[in-house]
Amino acid sequence: MDKRTLIGYALIFVVVVGWMLWQQSESQEEAKKAQERKSLSDTTAVTNDRIPGTDSVDGEIKLEPLKPADVIAAEDTNKYVNLYGNKFAPFAEGEENIITIENDVMRARISSKGGAVKTWTLKKFKKWDGDPSQLIWNDAGEVYLTFTTFEGHRIDSRELYFDFKSDFGNKIEISGSDTAVFEMRLDVAPGKSIIRTYKFYGDKYAFDTDVIMEKMDDIIPPNRGYNIVWSDGVKYQEGSSVDESTEGYAVAQLNGSVAELNADQDEPVESKETGIIDYIGIKTKYFGAAIIPQPWQNFDGTADLYGWKKAVRDNGVVERYSISLRVPFNQSTDKKSFSIYIGPLDYDIVKPYGIQAMVNLGWKYGIRQISEYFMLPILTFIHKFVPNYGISIIIFSIIMKFLLYPLTIQQMKSAQKMQLLAPEMTKLREKYKDDNAKQQQAIMGLYSEYGINPVGGCLPMLLQMPILIALWQLLRASIDLRQAPFIWWIQDLSVPDKLIDFGFPILGLTHISGLALAMGITMFFQQKLTITDPRQKTLIYMMPVMFTLMFSYFPSGLNLYYFMFNLLSIGQQLYINKYSSNRPTLETLKQSPKKEGWLQKKMREAQQMAESQGKSIPGKYNTGGNYDNNIKKNKPQNKKGGKR
Repeated sequence: MDKRTLIGYALIFVVVVGWMLWQQSESQEEAKKAQERKSLSDTTAVTNDRIPGTDSVDGEIKLEPLKPADVIAAEDTNKYVNLYGNKFAPFAEGEENIITIENDVMRARISSKGGAVKTWTLKKFKKWDGDPSQLIWNDAGEVYLTFTTFEGHRIDSRELYFDFKSDFGNKIEISGSDTAVFEMRLDVAPGKSIIRTYKFYGDKYAFDTDVIMEKMDDIIPPNRGYNIVWSDGVKYQEGSSVDESTEGYAVAQLNGSVAELNADQDEPVESKETGIIDYIGIKTKYFGAAIIPQPWQNFDGTADLYGWKKAVRDNGVVERYSISLRVPFNQSTDKKSFSIYIGPLDYDIVKPYGIQAMVNLGWKYGIRQISEYFMLPILTFIHKFVPNYGISIIIFSIIMKFLLYPLTIQQMKSAQKMQLLAPEMTKLREKYKDDNAKQQQAIMGLYSEYGINPVGGCLPMLLQMPILIALWQLLRASIDLRQAPFIWWIQDLSVPDKLIDFGFPILGLTHISGLALAMGITMFFQQKLTITDPRQKTLIYMMPVMFTLMFSYFPSGLNLYYFMFNLLSIGQQLYINKYSSNRPTLETLKQSPKKEGWLQKKMREAQQMAESQGKSIPGKYNTGGNYDNNIKKNKPQNKKGGKR
């Protein structure tokens, strides 16, 4: 191993250790900040938490005199008028009714305060701790209206009591193809109303809602209109908030083009999107919500997206997002329709709504197409016959190995040729160990003599990269793997499997993943079979260690795939090296027709250019494309001047 290689490995080691130490330091610092914020919040809460109707001066509690009921009512009325104006103040007090809707896949609670969705619980999914998955984070509810009146009062519909009208009572149970329709009304004045209608389906995660502005043009400016809002993100469902936040963002699709807003930095972020809006949405790793104007691609307007990040306990991070559509209305009775999807980001479920871009299947160009139209259908097809997703992934890896055979076989044959040439190269390195230029010339001559392209194995490897990236994204984003068991200690293929849990971080590592360890071991044996250059011997040991550490935080489904793929590659390489009837020898390589490779061609052209300028470079080629082996000219002569 030469000096430069040694320095390179040392730098890699320093970077890896440094990264781990930095991660540990960042986590501790984040926890410290979170604790400080919590302490400040607690202090503020205590300071503001006093008994209503009392005041304290110098520690002495003074009781305020009781007020007559009519005085209190008058004060409240004035307060509401100041807050909401004369038109909406009468609706600031009332009795809240909750209507419960239950179908095959979810259970929802809708409030008469603004017609907001208070809770949305999924029947077929559970949180990481086993509790039912409930996706509404804001206690006041979501999918509500905001607007500003001519009097200048900003109204949030969740602060107003609507009249609830339904033929079903306060509890609706539907199934299959059943539907249920009800409405919420705010009769502001005779002939002037805000009406929200709801249509639920027996087997869907979505409902349809209409917003009707009935002659409200002299109360709400029609050109400003109203906003339909989701203000506080989707409630987290996974054990690792950090991992869930990496896939959390807001999205707006305009005429097929997707714009994303990611609040992964310390400062809040916002954006405004204007055009033909297909939908706006917010998502976490596996769940999301979307507001979809109806009819499809018939809403020409503006969407506002806003996001912010905050630290939570146990070094966690949560990203919250707010989305809204600005909806103008005309001066007479106006009706706008929307579909609201709240549920799992399962590709087959969300595709009928046109919101499949919310399933993160990789980069838009070159990667997503592979995972969406090629890998996902194959994995889904296998799972139809094999209920265990772990076994499905094993079968999937075998199929991928077969499909990638034309690429991997070239890579392996190249490695086999390099292995045959290794003893000859070792001799040349020893022979010219004090002259690097001659050593390189000699090695290039050897490649030319045996018709070997030294980078012949790189191109197949590069061609596989988009496929491997697409696969990585598919197995990471697929909700099918969420809480899917495999065997023994592997009970969730969407999260890292913890064979050994330290309970505390050691250089940033809190556990050892069994499948990551198995993947690292197979990588070691695979490299033992392919790396022949003694200068790269350290690589055989360092790379598996580094990848094992990195992959310890990857989903176990992904590690299972790479473990199987490596295992199959080892078997394939062993077969080629020891049992294949077409195993090459140095003699057959020497006699085989020589084809000038890209690298050789470029070196020859460089040599020709240098010669035209009266210079020479190492690795000289003649214009006939054959390597002009300087070794022959520089070979040591015996004392009699003959060749040894």
